Amino acid sequence: MTLPDIQPINQIARDAGAAILQVYAQDFEVQEKADSSPLTQADMASHRLIESALGKLTPGIPVLSEESAAIPYAQRSQWSRYWLIDPLDGTREFVKRNGEFTVNIALIDEGYPVLGVVHVPVTGVTYFGDTRAGAFRQEADGNPQHIEVTRPCASPIRVAGSRSHAGDSLVKFLQKLPPHEMVSMGSSLKLCLVAEGKADIYPRLGPTSEWDTAAAQAVVEAAGGQVTDTDLQRLAYNQKDSLLNPHFLVFGDDTIDWKAYL
Repeated sequence: MTLPDIQPINQIARDAGAAILQVYAQDFEVQEKADSSPLTQADMASHRLIESALGKLTPGIPVLSEESAAIPYAQRSQWSRYWLIDPLDGTREFVKRNGEFTVNIALIDEGYPVLGVVHVPVTGVTYFGDTRAGAFRQEADGNPQHIEVTRPCASPIRVAGSRSHAGDSLVKFLQKLPPHEMVSMGSSLKLCLVAEGKADIYPRLGPTSEWDTAAAQAVVEAAGGQVTDTDLQRLAYNQKDSLLNPHFLVFGDDTIDWKAYL
C-alpha cells in the first residue's frame, strides 16, 4: 500500500487552521444544524479550503467531510480509499473560545485510517502519523518529535475526559476503575493525549461521528495504541449507512482488560 507524503497534508491542515483563526478573531455568527450542533463561518471556510486542496493534491481520491456528509452510502460504499475530514472539530469549544478545537484530516483505506493529521489552530501544534513512519507532535516552529503511548499505564491511571460531554456511562466506568485522575480536554485532542503518553485511557461512551475520530485514531495507532469499540474490536469506517461511531475506548496499555470496567 502506497501512502501520500504526509507533509503536504500537514500544510493543508495548517492553512485551514489559519482560515479558522481569521474568523475566531472576529465576532462570528453561530448557526444551528439539523442535529442542533453549532455551525460557524469557520467550519465552512476550513471545509472549502481542505476539499479544494485535497482535490488538487490527490484528484483520484474522494473526500467525505462533516460539511458534505450527505453522500449516500450506495455511493461511498464503493470507495476503497477516501479522505475523511472534520474541518473544525470542537465547534462548541470554538464558540466558547477556549482554544481546544482542531482540524482533522484522515486517509481511510479499506475501512481503516492509515494516515491522520490533527492540527490545533490556536497553539499551532500538529499531531500526525501513518502506518509507515510512526506518530509525531510538532510545535508551530519546531521539529517533529516522535511520540508513543505509555505502556505500562501510569498509576494512578490518567483518564482523558471531555469538558462538554460527561454522562452516566462514564460515571459508572470511573466508579469501577482503580485509582485514577481526570485529564480534561476538548475535541479530538483527548485521543492525542493518549497518543503522546499524557493519558492512559479515553472512554467515549456517548455519540460521535466518524469524522470526529479518524485522524486521531491514525495518530494513536501509529503511536502504538488502540482505538476499539466496547468489544475491543478495532474501530472501522464507512461500513454502514449511518456515520455515527459506536461507543469506543482509546488506550495504550493493551495488557489491561479495559472492557471489564464497562
